[in-house]
Amino acid sequence: MLNADAFTHRTQDLGGWSIVVETYRLGDTYFTTISSADAGARFTRAQGPTREQAEHAALAKAEHWLKQTHRHPVAQ
Repeated sequence: MLNADAFTHRTQDLGGWSIVVETYRLGDTYFTTISSADAGARFTRAQGPTREQAEHAALAKAEHWLKQTHRHPVAQ
């Protein structure tokens, strides 16, 4: 049975959105998930042979989805 290791967790800004990036290694493959820091909903994931490749692929997908998301002004 494989155990996940090399786990990282960070919050960052992407196009004005606050996101959470989590990456871990399972065997020889790195997995990255990205979720909204505000809502906590995971909206993209990717994998790759290195941490950098997995995170790059996931961030590219996240940027694509966030560009399509419309923000509505908050009524005050």
